[in-house]
Amino acid sequence: MTDEDRSPTIDKAEDNAYFPSPFSLSQYVPPQTDFDGVENPGGYSGGRWKVLVIATEERYLPTSGGFFSTGNHPVETFLPIKHLQDTGFGIDIATPSGNPAKLERWAMPANDDAVKDTYARFIEDWRAPKDLAEIVADDLGPESDYLAVFIPGGHGAMNNLPRNPLVAKVLDWAIENNRAIITLCHGPAALLAVGRDRETSPLSGYSVCVFPDSLDKGQNIDLGYIPGELPWLVAEELEKQGLTVVNDDMSGATHRDRNLLTGDSPLAANALGKMSASYLLEQARELE
Repeated sequence: MTDEDRSPTIDKAEDNAYFPSPFSLSQYVPPQTDFDGVENPGGYSGGRWKVLVIATEERYLPTSGGFFSTGNHPVETFLPIKHLQDTGFGIDIATPSGNPAKLERWAMPANDDAVKDTYARFIEDWRAPKDLAEIVADDLGPESDYLAVFIPGGHGAMNNLPRNPLVAKVLDWAIENNRAIITLCHGPAALLAVGRDRETSPLSGYSVCVFPDSLDKGQNIDLGYIPGELPWLVAEELEKQGLTVVNDDMSGATHRDRNLLTGDSPLAANALGKMSASYLLEQARELE
């Protein structure tokens, strides 16, 4: 393996922007996930409850070595969605502006039909998502049909979601109305939105799984996955807002604290999808 293989790959669409290096992709993007089936296909048949997916529409994340060409991670997005939809829950995809969601296309597992087929199923919604402002204005409240909010991972979640007031309003609504919040890897960065400009975050005291800062400070740079140091670190900032991070490595761990369901990385996407679908089945039965 040459030094060039560890060099981030140039993204020709933007000046000083980079995709992950070939070597890092060989380490981080296996051709298949551990998907082994949906546990309760069609388990919910009531027709009412949906999951609101908040995806980022931002691609370029600044680092000390240039822009990281990122977005939403396909495994962390579409594997949980498959579990949720095939269990029977509706799926609405939204971005803060209503502009197309961005995908880390380079992280698509080449031989994984569960992820690829789910992406194909939602490609039109991905390209023309709902506008989060309209959802906040029209579709939230105690009688909302949204049973949960799902925020996928991918470094792109660090761009606009942590400081977006619409994301904060959705999270406030979910907390106040006992609706589930599901997120993994770098997606928990969005949880920071609800604590901004407040003395105390309503999520202070919660515990979460998240992508370990140690990898973003070290291995991810050494392997050329990201082109340089990040402007801030997700776990560190969550802890500043009073949340407890329960993991310090990437093992595929998942965790639930009350209505907050989290996972540490793409390795957790399948398990988080299963856990979330089972939990939402319980919630739906209690509410109907």
